[in-house]
Amino acid sequence: MADEDYEAGMGYEDEPPEPEIEDGAEEELENNNEDAPEDVIGADGEEKEQEKKEHSRKTTKYMTKYERARILGTRALQITMNAPVMVELEGETDPLEIAMKELRARKIPFTIRRYLPDGSYEDWGVDELIVEDSWKRQVGGD
Repeated sequence: MADEDYEAGMGYEDEPPEPEIEDGAEEELENNNEDAPEDVIGADGEEKEQEKKEHSRKTTKYMTKYERARILGTRALQITMNAPVMVELEGETDPLEIAMKELRARKIPFTIRRYLPDGSYEDWGVDELIVEDSWKRQVGGD
């Protein structure tokens, strides 16, 4: 390829040139939402959509053992990397034990995304799901 064939800053041939923004146009773009009605912006609309999603969920409200394992492992790794702990510690030093204690207290700030066969998905917060007490059998609790 010869040097005269290449011109710096030209981009690809098929790519349209970027439009130039004038000096006063930036302020107009920022203030564009002022004229829109509130329901378009989404102040109260987001809450209504959230309620619809909660009522029309198709998947179970129980956390699966696979979700539990991934959440505990991921949270334990975060705790190992000095993430803030969301519960009061009573001498626990094992990150997995701390993660289990956070899960029991429903303080883990994760969202589980469950994909459905049609390509859509449902988001569940860890605090919304019912967790089986299988760790009590392992630890020998109640």
